[in-house]
Amino acid sequence: QVQLVESGGGLVQPGGSLRLSCAASGSIFNIYDMGWYRQAPGKQRELVARITRSGSTNYADSVKGRFTISRDNAKNWVYLQMNSLKPEDTAVYYCNAYILGVTMNGYWGQGTQVTVSS
Repeated sequence: QVQLVESGGGLVQPGGSLRLSCAASGSIFNIYDMGWYRQAPGKQRELVARITRSGSTNYADSVKGRFTISRDNAKNWVYLQMNSLKPEDTAVYYCNAYILGVTMNGYWGQGTQVTVSS
């Protein structure tokens, strides 16, 4: 059984920073693309950032220059450093990964709330 568990969400003032972490565990042979998505109330889930196993990244236009995605392949972790946070960044953030375990599947974490408010 493969699991993704996020941590690091919380309440932060506009202009502040947060770092999200996501750990993959279970019967894992390899992890391919990993990413972060977010869903604000009343909106569809949207891509925030993705990173390949080799480290290539892509970002939503709304977060370019403010957010940085990184990963630790040895520990099966993915991170999202969020700087210069804005109220419109408020959402539940989900970790996603394509993992080869017993089978190849896409997995989601349970989500972590990020609230940007003064």
